Amino acid sequence: MLLVKSLHIIFMVTWFAGLFYLPRLFVYHAQAGDRVSSERFKVMERKLYWGITTPGGVLTIGFGLWLWLGWFQGAGAWMHAKLALVAVLVAYHAWCGKLMIDFRRERNTRSHVWYRWFNEVPTVILIAAVLLAVFKPQ
Repeated sequence: MLLVKSLHIIFMVTWFAGLFYLPRLFVYHAQAGDRVSSERFKVMERKLYWGITTPGGVLTIGFGLWLWLGWFQGAGAWMHAKLALVAVLVAYHAWCGKLMIDFRRERNTRSHVWYRWFNEVPTVILIAAVLLAVFKPQ
């Protein structure tokens, strides 16, 4: 089970890396004033979303489910809270995908400042999830 736990943590780091960087790309994309830069950001966003962030999320959830099924006995309320955070993170991930499509279709209506605030959401989720996993409050 330690290998599975290690893989869960490795892919969680990968997923969060993507969720930290993708909105940062949105900040820069929203500020881009020329066609060449905009097209470059579209490619970077697509590759990050589909090549790193989504596989990281899928593998994190997969290994997390494997761990959960192996340790479900007496997991406690902390696990329900952590699962709720994972659900929020999946929704955030999907929202990033929608925003990426809006940029691709030239339909972005949000400012770079909005994306700067949007970029803070995964930080809050990460802090809460780590604290729940470490302290396991009942």
